[in-house]
Amino acid sequence: MSVHMPTTVDEAVALLADNPGARLLSGGTDTMVEVNFNHLKPETVIGLRRVESLRDYRVSSERIEIGAGVPYSRMETGPLADALPALAAAARTVGSPQIRAAGTLGGNLGTCSPAGDGLPVLAALDADVNLRSPRGLRSVPFAEFMVGVKRNSRLADEIIESVSIVPTRGYQDYAKVGVRNAMVISVASVCFVHDRNTASVRIALGAVGPTIIRAREAESWLTGQVDAAATLPNDENIASEFARRVAAEARPIDDHRSTSAYRRHAIQTLARRLYIRSTK
Repeated sequence: MSVHMPTTVDEAVALLADNPGARLLSGGTDTMVEVNFNHLKPETVIGLRRVESLRDYRVSSERIEIGAGVPYSRMETGPLADALPALAAAARTVGSPQIRAAGTLGGNLGTCSPAGDGLPVLAALDADVNLRSPRGLRSVPFAEFMVGVKRNSRLADEIIESVSIVPTRGYQDYAKVGVRNAMVISVASVCFVHDRNTASVRIALGAVGPTIIRAREAESWLTGQVDAAATLPNDENIASEFARRVAAEARPIDDHRSTSAYRRHAIQTLARRLYIRSTK
């Protein structure tokens, strides 16, 4: 295969325009598995590891922008982890230290697996996905970016450049269940965000539907329980009812990793657990 290693976004965009159908490669933690099992045989690869602008992030009080090439290891600690605790929690659950050093948020978005650990966080934080092409920059809300199992709305000549997030004020966290305690693909996952700025609650579910699911009816119900001080009540009955409503919006299936019944039960347990943590 032909391998190109650009050093700027513009160079990468030009290479993609000249090589329609080329495989974009960031950390390679998904792609190389497919190649090793002969499920994928790309003729042309455009490697993005040397594009330094993709491997940086910026945090301000108004906006957080994360380059598509930022590895999970950089999300676990530091200013980015302080600004987005849920993303840091999700990053810590991704594979081994070696995988976290290589895997990127852009790769997670490119693969768009419902079990991707970063995706429920982006959904709950109402992130925008920024796509670069010869026509310029196009920003797509995450809710419109992921359109199916391993399918997204990126056009053939576009490169995922970054994600943009408006900071929230309040509790946020991520939790998942797998078949073991570490280095595991998610069986069910939940991201919970309580934004005091807007007195709202957001909750996103992973691995229990063809896309990441926002439990909007449960969000609306719980937002109605927020008091005038924008705090959530420390109430076991509300926690249980909220968790039940969240689980009802999941659309799990039976597969080789779990059953739909267990996934729904896991979602209910995780949602209740995160709610209780948010009130302490």
